Amino acid sequence: MIAGFEQPDEGSLYIDEKDVNGVPPFKRNVNTVFQSYALFPHLNVFENVAFGLRRRGLEEDEIRKEVLRSLALVRLEDFERRRIRQLSGGQQQRVAMARALANKPSVLLLDEPMAALDSQLKRDMRRELKALQRQLGITFVLVTHDQEEALTLSDRVAVLDKGRLQQVSPPEQLYRKPENRFVAEFIGRANFLPIKVVDNQLQFQGRPLSGEPPPNGSDYSWMLRPESLRLGQPAEEENSVTGRLIDSTFVGPIIRHQILLGDDIVVTVEEPSTRSATTPKGDVSVCWSADSGRLLPKEMAR
Repeated sequence: MIAGFEQPDEGSLYIDEKDVNGVPPFKRNVNTVFQSYALFPHLNVFENVAFGLRRRGLEEDEIRKEVLRSLALVRLEDFERRRIRQLSGGQQQRVAMARALANKPSVLLLDEPMAALDSQLKRDMRRELKALQRQLGITFVLVTHDQEEALTLSDRVAVLDKGRLQQVSPPEQLYRKPENRFVAEFIGRANFLPIKVVDNQLQFQGRPLSGEPPPNGSDYSWMLRPESLRLGQPAEEENSVTGRLIDSTFVGPIIRHQILLGDDIVVTVEEPSTRSATTPKGDVSVCWSADSGRLLPKEMAR
C-alpha cells in the first residue's frame, strides 16, 4: 500500500502530509530496494543507478552528479563502470540502495534486503544502513523476518500476526514489555511461569514470590527472558525456585541451560560462558529479580 501496488480497504495513507490513496506507484515519491535487488544485468553500475533519473528526464550533467553522489553514499565511487555480474552480493545490494536513493525519495521501502547475505556481511550492512539513514534523514520502512535485524535497525518495530498489528513499540520496549504472549514468543526467547494471585500475593506452585501484584484478576503468566534468570543462591529481594538441570549447551558467549520446574515446566536460563567453567549438576536454584519480565493476564498469555 505504501508503494501503491495495493489500495487500502478503508482509511487513508499519507506521505509528506498528502493523501496518496489512488495515486499510482510511478507518481509517488517512494522507492524500493527489493530482496533480489532487481538490478539490470545488461547495464553497468552507473546505468543501473541512473535508470530512474533518466525516466524523470533529467539533463545528463544532473544525472551524472546524482549518480556519483549516490554511489559515494554507499562507498562505491570507483565502481561506476563495473558490470553487475562482477559484483559480490553485498556490492549488488549497495548498487540497489544507490539506485533507490538517487531519486531522493520521501520513503525508502526495504523488502528483506539482506536475506541473501551471509551473517558477517549482514552485520556490516546493518551498521552501514543505520548510519546512512541517520545521515540522510529519510524514512526507511524495513520488512524483515530477522529479529536481530529489526531490533538493531529500527526506531519502532511493528509485529503483525495474520495481518493484524499486535504491537508497535521501540525495540527495547517490544522485547522487555511485550503486550501479549504472541509478541513475547515471536521476539526472542521467553519463559512463562503460571502465577496465581492469592491474598494480594504472587504465587508459583504454591510458593510466594516477590513482586507487585496486578490490581485485577487472579491467574497470570510471568514472562521472563532467559538472560533475566540465573543459577545460584538468591540475593536479597530476588525470587528463587528449585529445579532440576536437564541439559546445558555451550553456545560461544553463553551457556544455555534447560531447567525442569516441578513435573512439566521447562525454563531456559542463559548465562555468560565466562561466568563459570563448570556446569552445575542435579538440583539448582533459578533466581530472578522481582522487576524482571512482565506479568501477562491469563487470557493475554495464551
